[in-house]
Amino acid sequence: MAREIERKYLVQGDSWKALSRKQTHFAQGYLNDLVDCQSRSSVRVRIEGEKANLNIKSLEIGLSRDEYEYEIPLADGEKMLKTLAVGPVIEKIRYLVDFAGRTWEIDEFLGDNQGLIVAEVELESETDQVELPEWVGQEVTHLARYYNISLSKTPFNQWSDDEKLPA
Repeated sequence: MAREIERKYLVQGDSWKALSRKQTHFAQGYLNDLVDCQSRSSVRVRIEGEKANLNIKSLEIGLSRDEYEYEIPLADGEKMLKTLAVGPVIEKIRYLVDFAGRTWEIDEFLGDNQGLIVAEVELESETDQVELPEWVGQEVTHLARYYNISLSKTPFNQWSDDEKLPA
């Protein structure tokens, strides 16, 4: 079992793009419907460039969550997205940016979530201190609406102006 520990932030401006060392197109869909059910995890299939993964995450909001990820054949992943995904498929471009000894994953969302850009940084422990680059804005780690599972139910383009501002 792996425990994912990460912080999420909104991104300001686009100066980070010039620092990007890699970008990859992602498409992901959820295979379980979490509305009115007793599920304690999300199950998703993700196409990441030319590879596919099946991912299971505990449904916790905050710094750390259980996460399991298994590579699957690309053709299987593509078929699962087309035939088994519940709700819309989330698409985004993920950029990797190195800053102060850490790799930041910056997700620029597409489609119904266009306009939303979120940066994530993984940590070794919940008490790790993170040096923030100038392009990092408000932290949204504890706001469920910024998680992909929430974006698959209520895309960014359906949010009110108030919802687009962190609380």
